[in-house]
Amino acid sequence: MNNGLTTAGLLLLSQLKQTIQTHPKRLTAALTTLLLTTGGGAFAVAQLAPDPAELPVSTVTQAVPSLAGDAPLSALVDLAPFSLYRSDVTRAADTAESILRRLGVADPAAAAFLRSDNAVRQNLLGRVGRSMSAEATDDHRLVRLTARWAPDEGDKFQRLVVERKDDGSFASRIESAPLTVGSRLAGGVIRSSLFAATDAASIPDAVAVQLAEVFSGDIDFRRALRKDDHFSVVYETLEADGEPLRSGRVLSAEFRNGDKTYSALWFQESASAKGAYYTLEGNSMRRAYLSSPLEFSRISSGFAMRLHPIHKTWRAHLGTDFAAPTGTAVRTVGDGVVDFAGVQNGYGNVVYVKHPNQHVTVYAHLSRIDVHKGQSIEQGQKIGAVGATGWATGPHLHFEFRVNGEHRDPMTIAHESEAARPVSKAGRSAFNRLAANMRVQLSSAAQILQASAD
Repeated sequence: MNNGLTTAGLLLLSQLKQTIQTHPKRLTAALTTLLLTTGGGAFAVAQLAPDPAELPVSTVTQAVPSLAGDAPLSALVDLAPFSLYRSDVTRAADTAESILRRLGVADPAAAAFLRSDNAVRQNLLGRVGRSMSAEATDDHRLVRLTARWAPDEGDKFQRLVVERKDDGSFASRIESAPLTVGSRLAGGVIRSSLFAATDAASIPDAVAVQLAEVFSGDIDFRRALRKDDHFSVVYETLEADGEPLRSGRVLSAEFRNGDKTYSALWFQESASAKGAYYTLEGNSMRRAYLSSPLEFSRISSGFAMRLHPIHKTWRAHLGTDFAAPTGTAVRTVGDGVVDFAGVQNGYGNVVYVKHPNQHVTVYAHLSRIDVHKGQSIEQGQKIGAVGATGWATGPHLHFEFRVNGEHRDPMTIAHESEAARPVSKAGRSAFNRLAANMRVQLSSAAQILQASAD
């Protein structure tokens, strides 16, 4: 038996040598990806030595007797029982049978338990997107089923475990454990839209939204994206038992838009300080006004002349309409004081916010108003929800920006607004170290993207 294993090992080494010689670039790229995606620090990939092309190649051929002797291969099961492992994600229409089928389990007793157990019915069946894994015997009977999920906020995850006991019956339990924070490097190329690019790169939607938010002061993601624009991003992953459950904050990013490249880095000077995004040179990316009163979403019409949907006449459309479902949260684009909150003619439920320098923003057709006149509010604070009140044919937000009473393009105002202060002198040293680290990671992500494109 030892001679057989030795021979098999020599054959494996021979195949590895041949693979290295034939595809040295692929192996280097694979090792680069592995090293870069297993931590959040700075990485470098050393040149492999010796040169694979110079390695001697030899072939060893030897007959290996079957461990089962003259018996059929099925006899190996009796000699060395094994376990089967498989993972999947829950779906909306899942039943006990469909879950077990996808996990490679054929066990009527296990299916009956899943249907009858309260913990399983409440936390697994009908729940979408929950990570699950199963261990089964070699004859496909369930040994253990584990499901994991985490809330949108918080640093812990929940674990549902269904396990076969010694007497053959099943038991379930719910456990709680801390999430592990990791990081991932990724990149994409714009072919049609940002979401299409992130989908192609298996980047979560939450990261795509953050990218749009981070660079919204420099890039109009509705009108300014071009084919072959590309980006690299480093973002947090929140993992449970080694399985990623959800994405966290974007840590750094670089976006090439046309002939300009923009960079961003998340930095928090101290545990008590409020973190923010800066360029890699240390300039704040926070501007006096956000470019959108909603998170990145489809915009139905821009700042232009349009045929009014109610009156059917051409008139100046002095604002921007953001199409969104009823109930979508509306936020103020800048610090200010609520000047009016109530019902007003064709605007329906509307909020006026007065900002410094005689600037006023208007948020109309709301289904709900969450602020009152005279209230001080901060940039990004929720003031109501999208609706279809007043002269509106469907749910959307009508948004206006006025300067000294005159209507202005809100997108232009946002892009031209003044940036906040740069990194302080006290935090400059720590920032520079972090920026150097992130430059290496973003460069590596760009190289991986280029390699995949080639």
